[in-house]
Amino acid sequence: MSKEMDFFIYLIERYGARRGITGAQVLELLDSKGVTGFVFDMYELYHSERIENAFEDIDRLLVAPLAPQ
Repeated sequence: MSKEMDFFIYLIERYGARRGITGAQVLELLDSKGVTGFVFDMYELYHSERIENAFEDIDRLLVAPLAPQ
């Protein structure tokens, strides 16, 4: 498993724990908004900052309207 995937799993599990939901539910939310790949691709930034910054970004992504397909 890549370091990016390890961190992504860690991130969604920690985010879920902070919000009182499971990692699977977080992944469903990210998928429903079409931002899973974006969050995964933010590894370089997210792993070098405090994790709360990533949580704030995810919060913003989840409340943003869906992007046009």
